[in-house]
Amino acid sequence: MRWTLLASDEIDLKIANRRYEAISKIVRKTVKGTKAEKLTLSDLLDEVLLDKYLGIPLFLVIVWIIFQLVFMATAPLSDLLDLTFSSLRDAIISRYPNNPIASMIANGIIGGVGTVMIFIPSIFFLFLCLSILEDSGYMARAAFIMDKLMYKIGLHGKSFICLILGFGCNVPAVMATRSIEDRGSRIITVLVNPFISCSARLPVYMLISLIFFREKAATVIVCLYGLGILVTVLTSIFLRKTVFKDIPSMFMLEFPRYKLPNARDVMLLTWDRLLHFLKKAGTTILFGVILMWFLSSYPLNAPLEETAIAAIGKFLEPIFAPLGWNWKVAVSLLFGFMAKELIVGAFGLLYGGEEATMMQALRESLSPESALALLVFSAIYMPCLATISAIKQELNSTKWTLITVVYSLLLAYTLAYIAYILGGIIL
Repeated sequence: MRWTLLASDEIDLKIANRRYEAISKIVRKTVKGTKAEKLTLSDLLDEVLLDKYLGIPLFLVIVWIIFQLVFMATAPLSDLLDLTFSSLRDAIISRYPNNPIASMIANGIIGGVGTVMIFIPSIFFLFLCLSILEDSGYMARAAFIMDKLMYKIGLHGKSFICLILGFGCNVPAVMATRSIEDRGSRIITVLVNPFISCSARLPVYMLISLIFFREKAATVIVCLYGLGILVTVLTSIFLRKTVFKDIPSMFMLEFPRYKLPNARDVMLLTWDRLLHFLKKAGTTILFGVILMWFLSSYPLNAPLEETAIAAIGKFLEPIFAPLGWNWKVAVSLLFGFMAKELIVGAFGLLYGGEEATMMQALRESLSPESALALLVFSAIYMPCLATISAIKQELNSTKWTLITVVYSLLLAYTLAYIAYILGGIIL
């Protein structure tokens, strides 16, 4: 008898095939067939929502509808908050006209933090919609829809869940990558997560989009989120092809049944996310706004153009001049490094505390193409300080942390310049 030496993987495959053949024979002899169960509503919904052709387009449509609802449902509340903060600011200034403490409260805290707080209804409604999708069972399906794409770009299926968390805040999203067993996929997911637009960027998107793009604001914002996802995909492919060449492991996920969202669970999840934003507004944003007010008030009684904050902004202005931005925009983006909400807070401080005044001043200082470049830059440039700290903690690597910051800055500038050129042609 002649023996042929087989590779170990071929032997394993033959053994597995023999086992399945034996199992099939036993099943045929012992199991009697029954009528197929009727499809449940959950099964019928999955037939549509998980379809390989319809799944992703339907997901994008759902996201677009959410942002349309955010604009429509929250505009009256945002206007009411704006009126409240403006009246409070005017009352303090008129009551204490030459008091430096009153100036800090009125122009600094209310002018800066108040400008950010105007967007709380929008952020609350966005969190509410995401919580409803999660509690209904759809978000698990969204992870499944994207699993094939995740595998093609070299990421683990769990990476999508981490990226979805990034729409709320990049910090817990980075920390959630601990659940990814595959080292390469985990590192890549950490590095690309900051490109996912977190809720802190939404006030910037809404403010600039409403000023310059009005009726198309929701579509512009969806495109910005899409740009972040596209950059995430392309960067992941690049890293997988060049640095982390191991193949990601397979992903298994159990689907929960579709159900009507529980109001209590949805509100608790929404409140938990909103509370994180409010704590940030009361700490990091408040500190940043007070620091900006101090820099904009020193030297005492000096015009804004001659203050310390103007000196910092004018130092940066030549770098951003090709994008059509003045020193106020440049210094606002610098403070956005502390927290992205501070960009809007800086606009409120530097362009006037009242929303109407600020919006008019921004409309006069920016062209449509430079506004588009600003949106693109804000979507891509370096993550906030808390996210950078989380990246350093999770990867335990100063090298990769610095690479993330430098790469995002260079890429953001390049894409913003392209947007500025194209915007000048199209807009």
